[in-house]
Amino acid sequence: MTGTSQTAVIFGATGVVGGHCLDRLLGDPAYSRVITIGRRAADRQHDKLQEITCELDRLSGISASAVGSIDAAFCCLGSTQAKAGSREAFRQFDADYPIWAAHFAKRHGASRFLIVTALGADPRSRIFYNRVKGEAEVGVIASGVDSISIFRPSLLLGGRRELRWKEELGAPVLRALSVLMVGPARKFRPIAAETVARAMVAASNAPVRGTTIYESDRIAELGRR
Repeated sequence: MTGTSQTAVIFGATGVVGGHCLDRLLGDPAYSRVITIGRRAADRQHDKLQEITCELDRLSGISASAVGSIDAAFCCLGSTQAKAGSREAFRQFDADYPIWAAHFAKRHGASRFLIVTALGADPRSRIFYNRVKGEAEVGVIASGVDSISIFRPSLLLGGRRELRWKEELGAPVLRALSVLMVGPARKFRPIAAETVARAMVAASNAPVRGTTIYESDRIAELGRR
């Protein structure tokens, strides 16, 4: 179990998983300071909260005194090719930015880095989305942070700012089929964004040295505890 008076940093706190992470960390007595870093400020007011607004390709411009020492970093960045505008922009947002975030966390002393990727993430995948997510994982692992937790959720359930019509259409079907997804197929069940956030915070409070990968079924189990 980790100690008290810790500092957590969240990248992507305005996203669906990141927002739930922020809420849980602000309510967690193990963390006395929670820093958000991103292009937009989070819609929160709290004594623990410190917000740094900047483009994620300018992390090196953040002064050491503004951040201080970090204990755990949560990377909840995620986009789509349509939203990003191109394959190159999507790769930058979903691979480059998380990798830069991991190196930033390492420089500021973080012993834990927790990241959301996706079910099927694989740097050798023929599917571009999965390949980029896999590239992000490889780069994050190479950062050298002592404890790295990778979360690969299935279809995320929870309010998003933007409409992803494929997910909106697929979610009711997958919900209906969830009861049939047993054994190895359990990891394909849709999962609530809040459950992913709960699992991430739980894992941060019981870190394991090295790299741990949580597939969606394991995320659901950890998030229910």
